Amino acid sequence: MTIAVDRAAARPRAAAPAVPAADAAPQLPRPPTRAYTARSPDRRPIPMTPSTPVAPGDPGEPAAAQTRADEPRAPFPVVREVAFASPLRWLALGARDFRERPGPCLFYGACFAAMGWLLAVLLRPAPGTMMALTAGFLLVGPFMAMGLYEVARRREAGLPCDLFATTLVWRRNLVNVAILGIGLEIVMALWARSSMMVIAIFFPRTMPSVAVLLDEIARGRDLGFLATWLGVGALFATLVFAFTVIAIPLMLDRGTDAITAMLASVVAFGRNLPAMLLWAGLIVSLTVLGFATFFVGLIVTVPWVGLATWHAYRALVEPPRADAPPS
Repeated sequence: MTIAVDRAAARPRAAAPAVPAADAAPQLPRPPTRAYTARSPDRRPIPMTPSTPVAPGDPGEPAAAQTRADEPRAPFPVVREVAFASPLRWLALGARDFRERPGPCLFYGACFAAMGWLLAVLLRPAPGTMMALTAGFLLVGPFMAMGLYEVARRREAGLPCDLFATTLVWRRNLVNVAILGIGLEIVMALWARSSMMVIAIFFPRTMPSVAVLLDEIARGRDLGFLATWLGVGALFATLVFAFTVIAIPLMLDRGTDAITAMLASVVAFGRNLPAMLLWAGLIVSLTVLGFATFFVGLIVTVPWVGLATWHAYRALVEPPRADAPPS
């Protein structure tokens, strides 16, 4: 029995070309995405692309801080040498910024004053701790004044000074700001413990009140205690000042890591020691003035110093762009 096969029917037919639908939606270009790299079991790189597009940078954020993790690290900041009287110019520029942006400055000053009043009420039964934390204003002040640095930066760049934006400036370099903040908190805790130990050594029987301590100091009866307490505090304050004199403005402005920012700060401190000692003396004097008025003066002195610190950074560090005007 023979079966006839139609060879033309058995031959595979070519697929008809696809005709695009008339109502098909046009293909829009996808937004740019960051490329990531994973590793296979044999250690070969596997390119991966996340589905989340890259969000555009904050228009008010400095261009130097809008960096990606895969970009090459910026070079070490170039530190300038300044004149001995430069801190007076920084204060003058800070006063100018205060006059032009009074609202945010008074807000931050009121926050510092309110913090002082709160500590005075809560720690009244523990004079040693209260004295240590009050002096700790000098240690954590650079960290708490980040919003004031942003006020000065925006005024310098001609940008609107949004109070809400200045309160969130720490998000620009969150990890490194957190590292520095944790370090300052540890130093402040060590200073508080050291202050308590000094008071316990000179007053072994009972813990004196703040009024008794101030009376003893005013009468000159415990000059040894005063010298020791101030000496220990000066040691901690000098270390913190050397590591943070320009560190936080540098991290916020350029996205620098915490270690590089602290090293650059130490270099600026050592290269301009006379000016830095004058600057530290002015900061201490203005802070003591704020304390002497039961923290009311901090409403003015803290924003003034914070704004001046931004101009200190601009004067001590070479700008990353040739067209950036130094302070």
